[in-house]
Amino acid sequence: MLTRREFLKKTLAVCAAGLCAQTAGKLINAEALSSLGYSKEAYYYKKLDAGTVMCLLCPHKCILREGQRSLCKVREPKGGKLYSLVYELPCSVHVDPIEKKPIYHMFPASKSFSIATAGCNLRCKFCQNWQISQEYPEDTFNRYLSCEKAVDLAIKYKCRSIAYTYSEPTVFYEYMRDTAREARSRGIKNIYVTGGYINQEPLHSLCEVIDAANIDLKGFDDAYLREICNERLEPLLATIKTAKKKGVWVEITNLIIPTLNDDLGMIREMCVWIKENIGAETPLHFSRFWPMYKLKNLPPTSLRTLRQAKNIATQSGLDFVYIGNVPEEKESNTYCPHCKKLLIKRRGYIVTDNHIVNSQCQYCNCKIPGMWG
Repeated sequence: MLTRREFLKKTLAVCAAGLCAQTAGKLINAEALSSLGYSKEAYYYKKLDAGTVMCLLCPHKCILREGQRSLCKVREPKGGKLYSLVYELPCSVHVDPIEKKPIYHMFPASKSFSIATAGCNLRCKFCQNWQISQEYPEDTFNRYLSCEKAVDLAIKYKCRSIAYTYSEPTVFYEYMRDTAREARSRGIKNIYVTGGYINQEPLHSLCEVIDAANIDLKGFDDAYLREICNERLEPLLATIKTAKKKGVWVEITNLIIPTLNDDLGMIREMCVWIKENIGAETPLHFSRFWPMYKLKNLPPTSLRTLRQAKNIATQSGLDFVYIGNVPEEKESNTYCPHCKKLLIKRRGYIVTDNHIVNSQCQYCNCKIPGMWG
């Protein structure tokens, strides 16, 4: 058990690491961004005619002529080629606890070097990072940080993983994949924190270098996803199944928003789908909604609804169900699915107890799925 002093010391250490990481790289002004912006040709697109291309990275399949910007705001054609405008130009660089992703079944209490660029291919009305996800790269504070230097910094700050996170890493695909390849070659794990809206061909290639993913299953209703997030359910479910099939460790997050996606019948249907398609061992994180961005008119999710959702998930046969963004410690703890004893105790993002030994429950030797180190 941590004392209050120890808890504050650990928390401040994490914050300090984040501030140190923010100093990485040189700030890029708008003029420099313009010159760098056409340096990286996109990996997935096709030419339709002499002046038109189609982006093949995500299901939106933007059709663009020169001078037009993709829906995600970070891809633009020039000279008949499509370019990423954010390659090696992150606007956010931090050192985070891995629990913040949230990833609960991979190297507990370890640090994850976290990077993001501007842009997103979704339009979630509840986005908590809208200041970067819904902005053009010309309007964010960017730094030049090469793939190799990102891995150098991850090693310097003693991070066991690099997380591609905060905005939507799919839109900085080239930067993510190249960094992940470099990280893997040097023994650093890679985490894809994503809304999951990506086409299958680029996803298959990405899964070759990604170790774990937290995928936002924002709802289990196509109409809701179209209206609130500008995405469709079928491609999202395909992403989840492919990542699991390709050997990526998958955890799912479901943000429950009052009146919009809090129907308990829909939640039950989602939980059954998770068990049947990617397994009972898949951690499911129910996250509490707080009013922000374009949904400030709605109240926070009630604890009653979150507990009901957790009970439904457990009754549906899921072994590891968590509640996030709530003050109650026990809702983020990990328990053995066999003997029910406490295995990992968490206070916020801080791990205070860990009773998993050699990937097994310390008490009954039940194998606990995940990557425990």
